[in-house]
Amino acid sequence: MTTFDIEQLQTELDRKNPRVILKKALELFDNIAISFSGAEDVVLIDMALAIRKDIQVFSLDTGRLHPETYRFIEKVRKHYGVDIELLTPDRDVLDRFVKNKGLFSFYQDGHQECCGIRKVEPLKRKLAHLDAWITGQRKDQSLDTRQAVPEVEIDGAFSTADHQLVKFNPLLNWSSAQVWDHIEAYQVPYNELHEKGFISIGCEPCTRAVLPNQHERAGRWWWESGAKKECGLHAGNLKQ
Repeated sequence: MTTFDIEQLQTELDRKNPRVILKKALELFDNIAISFSGAEDVVLIDMALAIRKDIQVFSLDTGRLHPETYRFIEKVRKHYGVDIELLTPDRDVLDRFVKNKGLFSFYQDGHQECCGIRKVEPLKRKLAHLDAWITGQRKDQSLDTRQAVPEVEIDGAFSTADHQLVKFNPLLNWSSAQVWDHIEAYQVPYNELHEKGFISIGCEPCTRAVLPNQHERAGRWWWESGAKKECGLHAGNLKQ
């Protein structure tokens, strides 16, 4: 697809219902996958399976997830009968990193290097073999980095001169409340950490429960200053 086509498609999908966006994405692309990690992504899986049964689903296994998250992945796999491809870091690169900097260097020098090795590089490897991917990004997840995100875009972070990657964000205009309404109405599996005060859930050392009325991203990388909390998976948002 050309940039002009993408612009037309974005105009067509602007503020549309998530099911409409998902249906269009799955009609346009055979080699497309859903990125799965949290509550939003299971809602996407739930919706997508009603449109097409042969969906690809992948998840990032950083090696530092909560035990509850691993159980959650398995629960989703069994509930929907879908294969979930687990993407892992390059072992040699990770071994060198841990040997040189230990297991908790991010508390001193920021999370970007660790996330780059454990999350961004495995994702980059996967996306190099896809034509498009589907994410659970929502505008209300971040007032600083996700307000200008469109429903469909050329992924500037992972496209190359030889490989143009398209990114769909069907839940963009949904609120957290709408996501949870769907989860409750359709009995969608969710991470048990949500019952313990966790909202946005990442790696165990970098995630904590939030207090009432705190923003959901307040529990991520809380020791770092600034509000632009992105791990690199949606690096293009920082340029918005």
